[in-house]
Amino acid sequence: MAGENALTTIDGDKKQYIVVKIGSEQYGIEISYIDNIVRMQSITRVPKAQEYFNGIINLRGEVLPVMSIRKRMGLQEDEFNNNTRIIILKIEDRGGLGIIVDQVKEVVELGPNEIDNYSPETKDERGDFIKGIGKNNNQLISLLDLYAIIDDKEGM
Repeated sequence: MAGENALTTIDGDKKQYIVVKIGSEQYGIEISYIDNIVRMQSITRVPKAQEYFNGIINLRGEVLPVMSIRKRMGLQEDEFNNNTRIIILKIEDRGGLGIIVDQVKEVVELGPNEIDNYSPETKDERGDFIKGIGKNNNQLISLLDLYAIIDDKEGM
C-alpha cells in the first residue's frame, strides 16, 4: 500500500514527450519545447549554411531555419513522405527552429523512475544528443538533448 502512495507523488513529476521516429529509432522531445508541428513544406536553401541545415521556411509570416536531425546525427539523407513533419521548437531566447522528423508517433508521460541516464560505451555523434533513455510499455525511447543539438550548431 505504501508503494502506491509513493507512486502518486512521483506522478506529479512526470513530463510529457512527443515520440518521433528518425530512421528506425524512436526519440522523445520534451513537449514544453514544442511550439508547433507542421507538414513538410517547401524549404528555401541558404548559401554557405552548415550541411545539416536544409534552409528556411516561412510559417505564418515568421522565417524559421530548418535542420535535418538525420544529417545532424550522421545518419543517411532525409526521405520525405506523407509522414514527414517539421517540429517547430521554441527554446528560451533563441527563437524558433524547425527540425525534420520522419514521423510523429504519440505523446507519452515519463516520470523520473521511467528514465535512465545515458552513458554510451562508445562515443558516436548520435550519443552526444541523447540525455536519457525513457521506458514506456516495453519500448525504449532515446530522449533528445535539444541544447546539445543547438549549442553545437552555434559553436561551428
